[in-house]
Amino acid sequence: MALRHRWRFALAFAAFAAAVAGCSGDAGDEWQWDLPAGFPPPRVPADNPMSRERVELGRHLFHDPILSANRTQSCASCHRQELAFSDGRVHAIGSTGAVHRRNSMSLANVAYASRLTWANPHLDRLESQALIPMFGDDPVELGMPDEAELVARLGADAAYAQRFAAAFPDEDEPIRVVNVTRALAAFQRTLISGDSAYDRYVRGDAGALGEAALRGMELFFSERLECFHCHGGFNFADAVDHAKLPEPERAFHNTALYNVDGRGGYPAGDRGLYEITGEPRDMGHFKAPTLRNVAVTAPYMHDGSVASLEEAIDHYARGGRTIAAGPHAGVGSESPIKDEFLVGFVLDDGERADLLAFLHALTDESFLRDPRFAAPQPTPEDF
Repeated sequence: MALRHRWRFALAFAAFAAAVAGCSGDAGDEWQWDLPAGFPPPRVPADNPMSRERVELGRHLFHDPILSANRTQSCASCHRQELAFSDGRVHAIGSTGAVHRRNSMSLANVAYASRLTWANPHLDRLESQALIPMFGDDPVELGMPDEAELVARLGADAAYAQRFAAAFPDEDEPIRVVNVTRALAAFQRTLISGDSAYDRYVRGDAGALGEAALRGMELFFSERLECFHCHGGFNFADAVDHAKLPEPERAFHNTALYNVDGRGGYPAGDRGLYEITGEPRDMGHFKAPTLRNVAVTAPYMHDGSVASLEEAIDHYARGGRTIAAGPHAGVGSESPIKDEFLVGFVLDDGERADLLAFLHALTDESFLRDPRFAAPQPTPEDF
């Protein structure tokens, strides 16, 4: 690969870093973002400014099974740090054993997601999203019966009384569900991943990527494969928001996983954006998640139906999935409503290995074991 091609991406990344340099990203009197080079400050709601106390409260809540009705699961049960805050399952499983219809999405860089979950165009605040697993019952995730029960539990815990008071010092009664969601959201906004081998390479460490990964990077960003159209920018995603954007970017895609009726149809019960809009053009449209740490977040797609990165590459190479028999039989590559960039491609064995090497180079090992995100160690006030 010519050197000028290798550095094309590094120069573009460096230019973006310069554009956001000097932005502290303050959202509160005590908070300073510690961001990787090239990362803009996240957009933080005015009604939930960041603070160390709020983030730490959110970390405790995120890892605490007190948020589930039967006290058996926490948010971290379906969002495990070593898996980039995904869970490694095909479908998420709730605290009562109920099986969710969808795969648990990684929370890496969720602060930059303009839309949350797989296919809801209206869900754009982490504070709102937190209510769904806590109180939703179709299916049960954490399964709390009502807000009063949660407030009573937290109010009976002396350590939480102290933490809520510190996180919301201007409130006479800070233990409220709205403050639970604010603290959880504040913690999740700190889950920023940007120190992979790829990041080190674009920051100037020419030895951070091996030859195979460099060739794979060239393939990834090529018009031949088209990957970067849906997985581009600093976050390898296209549903992005941050404090430097005038408006959030919003995108959903039909990736031809199914074509059950010859018209691009998806199986009943999980038809993506169509379930909310009712618009035929939205059939099978789901968000393209970030590819950061993608090597540790298998299985893939909204329904976990693609088991490995190798299978994912094969799917896109074919321009869609063929299911030969059964209730979901159909030829995805012939879907008339699939994404325009899903055109298919041919890779030889060496190129396939190179692309895999690049995708593995998006793993941020320090993020997967950063103690700031791990379950907090008990302190004397916890007893």
